[in-house]
Amino acid sequence: MTASLLCPNCNSDLIYPDQNLMVCTQCGNQWDPSVMEENPNTNRVLDANGNELKDGDSVVIVKDLPVKGFLKAIKAGTKVKNIRLTDGDHNIDCKIEGFGSMALKSEFVKKA
Repeated sequence: MTASLLCPNCNSDLIYPDQNLMVCTQCGNQWDPSVMEENPNTNRVLDANGNELKDGDSVVIVKDLPVKGFLKAIKAGTKVKNIRLTDGDHNIDCKIEGFGSMALKSEFVKKA
């Protein structure tokens, strides 16, 4: 019955039914599966720690990132303000001081 369902919060398959709700044993999230099927949230962008990102958030780079055409890399710990979320592989558009406009992958940033 629950084999095809995953927790919308942490994507765990360790869930169980409780009356008309589903409960995740990993994060404790509770949700109504009938509501989730009507309103799938497929446009969620998660950072390296699993936190949801939104337009206008500030993030910190977690890994040195080499940039084509530049001799230096974007250093880990660089703070990026006012991000914009986009579709595609590089799902964050931003401006980084010293580099200009960039497209980043959300897996290389954490929410500040």
